[in-house]
Amino acid sequence: MVDVAMNAPRAFVIGDPISHSRSPLIHRYWLANAGIAGSYDPVEVKPKDLPEFVARLKDGAAGFAGGNVTLPHKQAIAELVDTTDETARQIGAVNTVWREDGQLKATNTDSHGFAANLDASAPGWDKTQSALVLGAGGASRAIIHALLARGFGSVRIVNRTQSRARELAERFGPRVSAHAMEELPDLLIGTGLFVNTTSLGMGGTTVPEFDFTAMAPGALVTDIVYVPLQTPILKMAAAQGLTTVDGLGMLLHQAVPGFEKWFGIRPEVTTELRQLVIADMEQHA
Repeated sequence: MVDVAMNAPRAFVIGDPISHSRSPLIHRYWLANAGIAGSYDPVEVKPKDLPEFVARLKDGAAGFAGGNVTLPHKQAIAELVDTTDETARQIGAVNTVWREDGQLKATNTDSHGFAANLDASAPGWDKTQSALVLGAGGASRAIIHALLARGFGSVRIVNRTQSRARELAERFGPRVSAHAMEELPDLLIGTGLFVNTTSLGMGGTTVPEFDFTAMAPGALVTDIVYVPLQTPILKMAAAQGLTTVDGLGMLLHQAVPGFEKWFGIRPEVTTELRQLVIADMEQHA
């Protein structure tokens, strides 16, 4: 049973800053749809205040059933909770916490969100054996975790700084390899899945020309960036005739497990919710 400090379950998202988060929009939509008299609120927590915030979570003084964790706390909070599950340990970051059996527990739902988005938008995406992941930042860890969990035999990480890619390859084992940017054209040949985890093309930066037509028949190109919804890389792939999936679904699906833990109901990612978030994105563009 989840420990709830108050009759109406309360959840949060913490970060610094936190005003940009769309998590409240998502969770409040589900609360309203389910008729739950709970709440989900953004809470700005400075790094120096994180230990005190977690202590109040543990003893129930904060009054929360749990919540989400975003930058810059996703790694630091792992050292403060009582237990982290295997997924969070493998990814090396936490994005979801909850009180259960007198303990503060933690996981990372980004891996689930990535896979669930592709399951919904491109069924069969995991039937290929090879994937190319562009970027070796924190977000790429969850992607690699998801790919390995789905049985991909070969995951190639391409990054401008090859040493960072090597660190990830060593972290995840023999099915993962590290490569330099200049190797990308050759690596695309026959690859079944391309995942962009970088901000390449954002803010007017130049995107190199990728020949996605060299990928395997039926290959898929996806981007975890969702602002804009159609990133430069997705537009390039679509123009070359490839199937693409945007990153918004990952944001929506990663929120599902946390809501279930805090409020006791597993919510659905609907077209209505997606359109609600897109409208918010357009309003704040």
